[in-house]
Amino acid sequence: MTAPSDAERIAWLRLARTPNVGPVAFDHLLRRFGSAKAALDALPRLTQRGAVPRPPPETAAVAEIEAGERLGARLLLAGEADFPTSLRTLDTPPPPLIWTLGDLALLSRPAVAVVGARVASAAGQRFARGLAADLGREGLVVASGLARGVDGAAHEGALATGTVAVLGGGVADIYPPEHEDLHGRIAAGGLIVSESPPRHRAQAKDFPRRNRLISGLALAVVVVEAELKSGSLITARLAAEQGREVLAVPGSPLDPRARGTNDLLRQGAAVCEGIEDVLRVLEGLNGRGVREPERGGWSPAAGEPDEALRERVAGLLSPTAAFVDDIVRGAGAPAPMVFAALVELALAGRAAFGPSGTVHRP
Repeated sequence: MTAPSDAERIAWLRLARTPNVGPVAFDHLLRRFGSAKAALDALPRLTQRGAVPRPPPETAAVAEIEAGERLGARLLLAGEADFPTSLRTLDTPPPPLIWTLGDLALLSRPAVAVVGARVASAAGQRFARGLAADLGREGLVVASGLARGVDGAAHEGALATGTVAVLGGGVADIYPPEHEDLHGRIAAGGLIVSESPPRHRAQAKDFPRRNRLISGLALAVVVVEAELKSGSLITARLAAEQGREVLAVPGSPLDPRARGTNDLLRQGAAVCEGIEDVLRVLEGLNGRGVREPERGGWSPAAGEPDEALRERVAGLLSPTAAFVDDIVRGAGAPAPMVFAALVELALAGRAAFGPSGTVHRP
């Protein structure tokens, strides 16, 4: 990707902030129309029979960029040279953009995520802190979510060698409040990353996206403690879907914070009792995941989907997720046309893309 003009950066940000435009739709629109500006211009005609998603005004995009610059943060667009290779090499499209605050060089180093319970035991926090320090001594960056408990301990352990905090809110959103000092130290010596606008306050809907970013930035995810229903297990599931390695620290069956990690082990996660286990898993990767996958381009020869095809595709959707390939077979039309129809339905709020090449009706 050549360096985009200021106008294209603003258009890119507006398109990324448009309702119903997730990573899959964004990637398709960019390939189909050649630029974010052209995709914005095409939105009204792509949603003829549904609600037209309204991009934020240009003034809002400019204000977001200026707010980030005042903080000393940097906006990275997917495809730019400094955008993390680990995200570009995901099988699914990467987030269209990320905001960063701190040492960008950390994004070029291999990373391991260490996550776990917010209400963590003293032993769990000590293990996370020690493992993070050991990972740092091996030249690995430690990524986590700056939450209470295991996350905070992992950041503390890796501060001296390199840590990345991934936030649900913007890079300036300090949560929990007691991590204000830790947030400041990471911004000064590590790196803070977020998909949200710089001063956005985190909401519940932001955390699945944050968890996906944590696992996407890492080669492997280590879960230290987790109850059966926890964000850490969501991160582990996303990691597996992204082709990342998942490790879990075994715990006592008497501690509910070990039920999630023990269940991960039953499902095939690797055991983590220390740095040697992590290094053994990483050695087994043998360079996997370093190439950017071919996602397929858009050819005008494929044709534009008409209303009949859109409705036929819509009729194949249900609340149960189905693979896009199955929708293509059921529609009986060329794959590029069916995928274009799915994107147009998503823009109108009538379809939603999920992980691992799935789609469903909202």
